[in-house]
Amino acid sequence: MRWEEVCEHKQLQDLPFKIELNKWGQIVMSPVKIKHSFYQGRIQRLLESFLNTGEVMPECAINTSDGVKVADVVWCSEERFSKIENEVSASIAPEICVEVKSSGNTLEEMEFKRNLYLEAKAVEVWLCNEQGQMKFYNEQGELEQSLLVPKFPKQIKR
Repeated sequence: MRWEEVCEHKQLQDLPFKIELNKWGQIVMSPVKIKHSFYQGRIQRLLESFLNTGEVMPECAINTSDGVKVADVVWCSEERFSKIENEVSASIAPEICVEVKSSGNTLEEMEFKRNLYLEAKAVEVWLCNEQGQMKFYNEQGELEQSLLVPKFPKQIKR
């Protein structure tokens, strides 16, 4: 299946799951719990408060070497946004891609997605664990803090 078909498929419109495609075009679904949604929303609001330019978006579909993955939150510069805004799924990853770990995710899956986003030209990938702890990465590895948003907290609080 192609991403365009997933987006237009009537039976897939209102599922309570995050949907992605693997490299074989198979649908992968992940149920989302309230805490996941809370961290996703809080990260989005924090990004919007720290950045005055570009676009902050939830649930951004990104073409990767393992199919279309959907980052929980992204930040995209105006320049990069103008390249992808009319695409069904982003041909180049936004500069910041954030994944929030769900209880159904393994650490290996999170690391795999981190590498896929970096390969798709993300500048930084942030991972939020189930306790709200943030880790920041770029192509060189783990960072002490985000280089793009240095004031972003290392702990998301309620």
